Amino acid sequence: MARIGVDVGGTNTDLILETTERDSIGRRILSHKVPTTLEDQSIAVMRGILELCAKAGIGTEEVELIVHGTTVATNISIEHNGAEVGMLTTKGFRDILHIGRHKRPYNFSLQFDVPWQSAPLVRRRNRIAINERILPPHGQVETPLNEQEVREAAEVLKARGVQAVIIGFMYAFLDRSHELRAKAIVQEVMPDAFVCCSTDVVDVMREYERFSTTAMNAYVGPRTAHYLTHLATQLRDNGIHADLRIMQSNGGVATVESCCERPVNILMSGPAGGVMGGHYFAGLDGERNLITVDIGGTSADISTLVDGQIKVMNPRDSYVSGHPVLVPMIDLITIGAGGGSVAFIDPAGGFQVGPRSAGSNPGPACYNRGGLEPTVTDANIVLGRLDPDQMLGGDLKIDPALSFQAIEEKIAKPLGLNVHQAALGILRVVNNNMALAIRSNSVARGIDPRNFVLMPFGGAGPVHGPALADEVNAKSVLIPPAPGITAAAGLLTTDVQYEALRSLLCTLDQISDARLQSIETSLRALEANVREQLRNDGVDEACMQLTRIAECRYDGQGFELRALIPQGRLSRQAIAEVVAHFHQVHEQDYGYCYAGAPVEMVSLRVIGHAKAEKLAWQPLPAALDSDTRQAFLYERDTWFDDGQCLPTPRYDRSKLHSGQYIEGPAMLMQHDSTSLVPPGWVARVSAHGNLIISHQ
Repeated sequence: MARIGVDVGGTNTDLILETTERDSIGRRILSHKVPTTLEDQSIAVMRGILELCAKAGIGTEEVELIVHGTTVATNISIEHNGAEVGMLTTKGFRDILHIGRHKRPYNFSLQFDVPWQSAPLVRRRNRIAINERILPPHGQVETPLNEQEVREAAEVLKARGVQAVIIGFMYAFLDRSHELRAKAIVQEVMPDAFVCCSTDVVDVMREYERFSTTAMNAYVGPRTAHYLTHLATQLRDNGIHADLRIMQSNGGVATVESCCERPVNILMSGPAGGVMGGHYFAGLDGERNLITVDIGGTSADISTLVDGQIKVMNPRDSYVSGHPVLVPMIDLITIGAGGGSVAFIDPAGGFQVGPRSAGSNPGPACYNRGGLEPTVTDANIVLGRLDPDQMLGGDLKIDPALSFQAIEEKIAKPLGLNVHQAALGILRVVNNNMALAIRSNSVARGIDPRNFVLMPFGGAGPVHGPALADEVNAKSVLIPPAPGITAAAGLLTTDVQYEALRSLLCTLDQISDARLQSIETSLRALEANVREQLRNDGVDEACMQLTRIAECRYDGQGFELRALIPQGRLSRQAIAEVVAHFHQVHEQDYGYCYAGAPVEMVSLRVIGHAKAEKLAWQPLPAALDSDTRQAFLYERDTWFDDGQCLPTPRYDRSKLHSGQYIEGPAMLMQHDSTSLVPPGWVARVSAHGNLIISHQ
């Protein structure tokens, strides 16, 4: 039997297969890459799975689990090509999605773009107000739901060809009966539409964020659900009856059915897999302070892990394509920087690299698929940092002459440089862009990169690692054993995970017995909800692990931080522990806390986990001596950042053993990536196959 992880990137689709039954040589792990089919990701996914099964010599019926990281929902939000969405909301609040928080993205500019206005998820004509009203603080009904108005509004939206409808009523988190009834009516009138309530998606206070999250869910919903169900059908049609699980933005996996209902939970599905993979491989060697940099063909995803903990993004920072999205997401930054990033001279004469990418089609100029613009990959080819005959083990045919031609015509001649100077300039610009993003995810948050290991992966990551480490002053570089498929490997290290959330506003410092009981009751309800979701996923009761969280803030603050709630029955001592933990977290995030200030709880969250079997990466045999001649391949000229061109030996990374060292300049070749060891650096092979590169 076998498990497969499939990660779809902007350029390539990466796959990893692990056999789950031990044979005479132990578990086998194989990897594979195919070009991403942007028009329909499932084409590349299916092709990759079938080719990987053939490569492993197993039948498709032997695959028992497929974990998939997808960018379908992400791409829809970025490209603004989602569904036509309609909205039913409380009379008088039709324009909440337009007004937002009345923020100015650029305070001192008279010409700025407001995404929620210039690219609305729901057009104003499709936002219809309904007579109903629920009042705080206890959810009493002031105005009953006008069901006739709901029905008439649904008829209007149906006539306009609306594909998805959201129901967002004021204070619905206190009493969701109006939303549920309106949803039932809309489904009667529009049985083929994608319909969701705000309380189904994110059952919390803050109307704007709640409505925006629900609108994003509906905007990406129809196409995402179609993709996931279509993929599931294709798998069955090809004789693959494996369980299909989808990576969520929070780093856990969920069923296809769950993700079809709440596709907003998989907006960061692809990048999350990379963080999980980096966390897994670094953990094998005990590295707990880590900056992951996943550099693919299109983008670079950056995340900082402190003390081995994967951080969840603060709700106030949870934006996707300019829209607030209140769902748990791994804290990461994505920028347009990768192997396919296009280098160009802008109309003002500025030298730019990215964010536009050549993708997989036509790809970099050297791919000889019609691409005429120079890219980061072309620059690495010109500088000898990528060997044309070794790309994907020779499977990817490269024409280096086209790289020289593109850089010379588009960059070198206009700037009065030679080709090698222009190529070095391309790398310096893209590395600087990534370094700025790394600093914003670390230094800007009070984290000193000098105490952290930089972990570059993805197909393009290892060749940029040392330069990035120097830019941000990281203590060393750690390259995982299979950098090109680390994100896919991360998919096979994740747990099943579901969450339930409820707003419950109260001050914790002098809590009454009645309020304490109310919190206890709400916690039990959330726990029951999460347990039910886990049971529906086939998880045994004994394997369930629940984490209870109080989302708290100081009185007067706008947003909250997470504090752990102790297990067991709630008591005043448990509440005191919640308050103490909140102070601690606040100091960690902001550098200070107000120990005597009142702490307000805004909402309760319960996270349900079920531990999954982790990828069993095999350790390397220990080297008998320091002799690395068995791994030597050949020697070629390579240009380095200081402008030197040096004869640089190439080594087959797969033939290096644990404990061996390679002094720079050197390049370590493998099928899915190339690792660069500059002059003055040394690479050491760890017991688990990680490559640790540091200054001599």
